[in-house]
Amino acid sequence: MRLHKSLFLFLLSVISLPLWAVVTTVPISELYPHRSHRQSAVVITDVISKYHYRDVALDDALSRQMLERYLDTLDPNRSFFVEADVAAFSSYETKLDDAIKQARLDPAFDVFRTYRTRVNHQIKHALKLLDQEFDFSKDEAYRFDRSEAPWAANQSELDTLWRKRVKNDVLSLRMADKDDEAIRKTLTERYSGILRRTNQLNADDVFQLFINAYTLSIEPHTAYMSPSISENFDISMRLSLEGIGAVLRIKNEYTVVQSVVPGGPADLSGQIKAGDRVSGVAQDDDEMVDVVGWRLQDVVELIRGPKGSVVRLQILPKDATIGDPLKTVTIVRNKIKLEEQAAKKRIIEGLDEMEGLRIGVIDVPTFYRDFQAYARGDKDFRSTTRDVRKLLAELTREGVDGVVVDLRQNGGGSLAEATELTGLFIKSGPVVQVKNTLGKVDIESDPDPKVAYSGPLAVLVNRNSASASEIFAGAIQDYGRGIIIGEPTFGKGTVQTLVDLDRLVAIGTAELGRLRLTMAQFFRISGGSTQFRGVVPDIIFPTAPSAADHGERSLDNALPWAQIEAAQFNPEGTTDPTYLRERHLKRIESDAGFRMLVEEEALIQAVREQHTVSLLEAQRRTKWNERDEKIRENRNRYRVAIGLKPRAKMDRSGDDVAAPADHGDDDEKIDQIMINEAAYILSDFIHLQQSPHAAGLPLEAAEKMANSVQDCLLNRAGC
Repeated sequence: MRLHKSLFLFLLSVISLPLWAVVTTVPISELYPHRSHRQSAVVITDVISKYHYRDVALDDALSRQMLERYLDTLDPNRSFFVEADVAAFSSYETKLDDAIKQARLDPAFDVFRTYRTRVNHQIKHALKLLDQEFDFSKDEAYRFDRSEAPWAANQSELDTLWRKRVKNDVLSLRMADKDDEAIRKTLTERYSGILRRTNQLNADDVFQLFINAYTLSIEPHTAYMSPSISENFDISMRLSLEGIGAVLRIKNEYTVVQSVVPGGPADLSGQIKAGDRVSGVAQDDDEMVDVVGWRLQDVVELIRGPKGSVVRLQILPKDATIGDPLKTVTIVRNKIKLEEQAAKKRIIEGLDEMEGLRIGVIDVPTFYRDFQAYARGDKDFRSTTRDVRKLLAELTREGVDGVVVDLRQNGGGSLAEATELTGLFIKSGPVVQVKNTLGKVDIESDPDPKVAYSGPLAVLVNRNSASASEIFAGAIQDYGRGIIIGEPTFGKGTVQTLVDLDRLVAIGTAELGRLRLTMAQFFRISGGSTQFRGVVPDIIFPTAPSAADHGERSLDNALPWAQIEAAQFNPEGTTDPTYLRERHLKRIESDAGFRMLVEEEALIQAVREQHTVSLLEAQRRTKWNERDEKIRENRNRYRVAIGLKPRAKMDRSGDDVAAPADHGDDDEKIDQIMINEAAYILSDFIHLQQSPHAAGLPLEAAEKMANSVQDCLLNRAGC
C-alpha cells in the first residue's frame, strides 16, 4: 500500500492519547462526500495541473490507473473483494477522471461502502474459524502475498483463502510456543481490530484514500493529507527530534521498517534494521498488542510517545519468512541528539596490502544544519560542512595518506550542506542543477575557491544513500575528484513542497488539508539526473541488490531518468577504474567477509521472492531450522576467519545459547567489511598514482570477472 509511504515519512514522535481512548463506528449513512471534499478535489486538480513537475493528462487512461490503485489501497492483499465486485467497479474505469474534475465523488464512496460490507462479512467468518481444530499434518500451502494474485472467483474461493490464512496464523503462533488460549486471544484481537479500524474510517478518510489513488497514479511522492493528518504532521515536525527514529511503511499487512534515523534510539539499539517487520507493540511492561493488519497511522500512534518512555516492539527480522521466530526489542524514546548525527572520524591502518598507508574515514550519517542557530545569526552554528572541515584538518595533521567519506545509510538532508560540503574538495564551480515545473534551471554552486582537502579521496555509498548524498557523490564523480565505491544509490532526485490548500480558497470555508507536491528535479552538472538510476559507483560491490528491488526504481510511477544540458565546469581529474576494479575483484574472491555479505543478500532476496508458505507443521519447522542453520553457518565462517569463536546454536528467540562474550560486536565487525575494502581501493589508487604504468583490464573483462566473482562467493566453487 504505497499511499501511506508518502504520508508518514517522518519520525515517530507525537505524544497522543492511547489508541483505545475513543472507539466509534461511523454509520454507513455518513459515508458520503462532503462539500469540503468537493472543494478540495477542485483545488487539488488545479494545483497539480499547473504546478506538478510531471505533466500528466487527467483522462481515461489515468482513470483506469486510479481505479486499480484505489482497489489496491483498500484491499492490497486481495482478501475481501471478489471478481464480481471488481467487475461491477469496472463501470467506473473511464469515469473517475470526470468525477474528480467535476467534484462528483460518489463512485469512490460507493466502492468504499462495498469494501466495508465485505470486511464485516469476512472478519466474522474468520472469527468463527477460530473455533475449529486445524490439521497441521495435511500438506497444503498458503499464499500470504496475494498482491499480484487474481481476485477470488467467488465467495467460496475467498472463504477457502481465509481458512488457510487463519490456519497459517494459528500455526505461526504455535511455532512461537503460544498455547491454544493465547493463540485464540491474539487472533481474536487481530481480526476484531481490522473490523474495528475499518468501521472507524470516516468520510474524510475515504476522500483521502481516493484522492491519493489519483496523486500516486501520477508520481509516488505527491500525496494529499486531510486536515487531521495535517495537524498530526505539524505536531510531528515540532517534535521531530523526539521518538524512536524510524521510518515505516505497510507491506502485506506488516509494518515494515523502511529506514532508521542515524543517532536515533532505534539506530543506537543496534537491534532494528531496514526491512524488519513490526508485528507487535507494547508500552513498557504492558501486554504486547498485535498490530498485523493495522493501518500505518494507527501503528504510528501506538509506537510514538514522550521522551523517556519505554516501548517494546515485536520484530520479524528481514531475513525471516512468515511464521519464523519473533524477537522483542526494548527502546527508550528519546530526543535524537545532534551529537549522535554529527560526522565522526577514524583511521584505518595496518591492513595487508596497504603497505603502511593510513586512510582516514569520515562518517557522515546525514546532511544536518542547526537552522535555529543559523536563523539567530549565531556564527558558530553546527553543520555538516563545518564539522567535516574540522575533521579533515585533524586527519591532515595526523598524517593520513587518503580520505574516505562514508555516506552509507545517509538519506540526505540540507541541500545547502551538500553543496558546501562538495566545496571542501573542489576549487569552485557548480554542484547541482535544479529544474522546476516551468523548465527553468537553477544552479547551486560553490563560490569559495578554498579547498579544505586536496589529497586522494573516495566516497563510499550504498543502496540507502539518497537525495543530498547523491548530489555530493555525483558532483565528486563528475569533477573526477574522487572514486565512488559501493552500491548504486537510492535514486531520489525530486523536490517536494507542502501546499496549504486553505490558502488557495476563499476565507471562511472548511479546512481542506495539504498537498505534498513534486515541483522540481535534481540534475548533475554533467546533465544526467540522480533520479531513478541514482549514482552508479566506479567500483560496484557484489552486495548490490537487483535494481528493481530497491529505491526509487521499485516505486510505481516514479519519474524516469532524464538528462539536460551539462553545466559549465572544469573537471579536476580523471581516473580509469579498470586497474582498481581488477585489484578489488581479485581481493574479494577469497574474502570471508564479502562471501558472508553476498550469501546473506541472496538469502534475503530468496525471502523477498517467496510468496507462499507450507501449512504442514513438520515441513515448516524443517525449513525454519534449515534457514536458521544456514544463517548461523554463514556468520560462523566469517567469525572464524577473523579469529572469533563460532556462535552456538540459536534458540527460537533468535538469541545465542551460551553466546560468546564478543557476540555484541558482530554488527560493528560486519560494518567494517565495506570500510576496509574502500580503504584498500583508495590505497590501490594511491599506489597507482605513484606508479602510473600499472596495467589494467578492459572494461568487458572486468565485468566478466565481477560476475564470476559473485558466482564464486555464492557457490563457493572454483574460488
